[in-house]
Amino acid sequence: MYKPSGQLFPMSDNPDEIFDIVDSEDRVIGTARRGDVHANGWLHRAVHIMVRRRNGDVYVQKRSMEKDCHPGVWDSSASGHLDSGEYYDAAAIRELGEELGVEVDSVEEIGALEASELTGQEFVRIYRIQHEGPFTLHPSEIDEGKWVPVDMLDKWLSNSPEDFAPCFTKVWETVRNYFGEFE
Repeated sequence: MYKPSGQLFPMSDNPDEIFDIVDSEDRVIGTARRGDVHANGWLHRAVHIMVRRRNGDVYVQKRSMEKDCHPGVWDSSASGHLDSGEYYDAAAIRELGEELGVEVDSVEEIGALEASELTGQEFVRIYRIQHEGPFTLHPSEIDEGKWVPVDMLDKWLSNSPEDFAPCFTKVWETVRNYFGEFE
């Protein structure tokens, strides 16, 4: 189980967390508190990680009702913001540990999204890992998670996009393009 700083789980969505603010080219231009970054719509950075098991199913999580953005909707296996000074790969590895209790040494980047209203003004790097579970879900980050066959996820997203975080649509599109043979 992931135990940062000797605690069972770190505090979720702390408005005083410090994020890097970036320009339209994803270059750091300053820092600010999480709450200020979101309130002002400043560009910042995030990662999304999709976990796939050997049979091809993907793991999705239902965001906790405690989340400050998009509570109670389905999203990538794990996701989160970069801390100030943190690199994308390191953030992906950290988020897997914090949200799912998965410890890995590396992740595979498979795509990126430009910051936009759809991404919450976040430059997003998308990663994948293969893992069979089980997972230890962070209770203030994730209400539940489940394995979903790819074709079922495609249908679910097509029929009920409101069930998902807005950015997930683009993340999944990138994942599906990467895994064209995924069926």
